[in-house]
Amino acid sequence: MTHSSIVRSLLAVSSGALAAALTLVSCGAGAPTAPAPGDPASAPPSATGLFVDPRSAAADQVVRWRDEGRDADADQIEKIASQPFPHWVSGDVAAAQADTKDYVDRATAAGARPLLVAYNIPHRDCGSFSGGGAPDGGYYRNWVTEIVRGLGGTTATVVLEPDAVPHELSGCVDGDLRDERYQLLSEAVATFKDAGARVYVDAGNPGFISDVDALAGALERSGVRAADGFALNVANFYPTPQVVAFGRQLSDRLGGAHFVVDTSRNGQGVADEASLGGVPAFCNPPGRGLGAAPTTETGDDRVDALLWVKRPGESDGACRPGEPAAGQWYPEYALGLAQRQAG
Repeated sequence: MTHSSIVRSLLAVSSGALAAALTLVSCGAGAPTAPAPGDPASAPPSATGLFVDPRSAAADQVVRWRDEGRDADADQIEKIASQPFPHWVSGDVAAAQADTKDYVDRATAAGARPLLVAYNIPHRDCGSFSGGGAPDGGYYRNWVTEIVRGLGGTTATVVLEPDAVPHELSGCVDGDLRDERYQLLSEAVATFKDAGARVYVDAGNPGFISDVDALAGALERSGVRAADGFALNVANFYPTPQVVAFGRQLSDRLGGAHFVVDTSRNGQGVADEASLGGVPAFCNPPGRGLGAAPTTETGDDRVDALLWVKRPGESDGACRPGEPAAGQWYPEYALGLAQRQAG
């Protein structure tokens, strides 16, 4: 079923802008080619209205493998390159404005809506594979301000700080650090909203913090009431029906709050951790697949969109010897995800 006008405004793009966006062209014996790197108008239109970035690592991989004669593999990676997924903003405060502006300008030129992830909270990821983040609260506030400057008054959708709220409850941050995080997230929500963005505060996944009452309380202390809702399953693998059921329970505690679901890699569900030799089930697990493509036609009045928030094919971390660091492109893993896409 279609969404209300509120949801349509989430990712709306004019029909004229969509018509102006170009589809991928074919060459030779009918084999599709990747869009020309750096040409915003070459990005194929997305039914969601979100920007399909022709400069993505997936698009580059398509070109590279076609040049090498790996057309079948390039066709698989095209499943990733042809979809919208977000720009994860640089954590360097000196680079954040220009980094954001470059992406937003290209999205705007393509007549599409920018989708970004803000992921730089102090004590990020409890020092695990994606550890790091801003060195202190002041740096983080300045970083958020620089992102907003990069937005330049354009509308955008922002997924705010994956795992930051669940870590408030896990014991990763406690006492004064936890109280500071509540404040930083609340301020970030307000700052992005004042800039005209839509904001979804990340709430983890059904296997992280399962106590929906506690999670709802932490979300409230982190500013979710001023946001457009919350996000679930970012960079994880839980099946969509399970995530939506969990999300509706959480939504009930938040007065019917809306949410978005990351389906980027949940096509084969969660890996059996007992079979992974001590490697966490969230860290480049084998045998996973792409999930449902991004859409705003979710069939659920509280689910604003299914999104690919985790950029499929980027590593979760150096989980095993020889694997790339977190956020680095991992082509063979991307290929496996595409080959095992659900449906």
